[in-house]
Amino acid sequence: MEEGSKRRVTCTILSIDHTDMFYRVCGVCERTLPNPSSICHSCNPPSKRLFRFLMSVATDTEVLTVICFDRVAKLLLGCSADEFFHFAKLHPFSGVTLNEIMEGEMFTVTLSKSMNANAQHIRVASAVPLSSSFQPAINLLKQCYQTPHAS
Repeated sequence: MEEGSKRRVTCTILSIDHTDMFYRVCGVCERTLPNPSSICHSCNPPSKRLFRFLMSVATDTEVLTVICFDRVAKLLLGCSADEFFHFAKLHPFSGVTLNEIMEGEMFTVTLSKSMNANAQHIRVASAVPLSSSFQPAINLLKQCYQTPHAS
């Protein structure tokens, strides 16, 4: 795949790496912060958490490891990174359960090669579920752990 190019594929999620799903950014300018205790020296506001996780997906011809960032991850999970983080603190095995819930889900995704030459993975630019019964993962996790649906 050429730098900056995009392609649409139909794929099945094989697994989600739930061990490292988040990163921190400045709450104003959204600059990536090097570690959780860092602050943005330009803006000096509180930081916020965003999604960034690896997924293994299978197309009809190949298995790929792709990276999923906040916008698409919110579609798949149905909540913000902070909401999922706090849910996972209350339910320590929710990452494993997330992987089980998402395994086998089929999507049409747009994959794009990062403009950053140092990027190691193809990113998921968009995702459209193929099942009309698709539910965001947080809904199923709340059912599984029997928590209220209100956020």
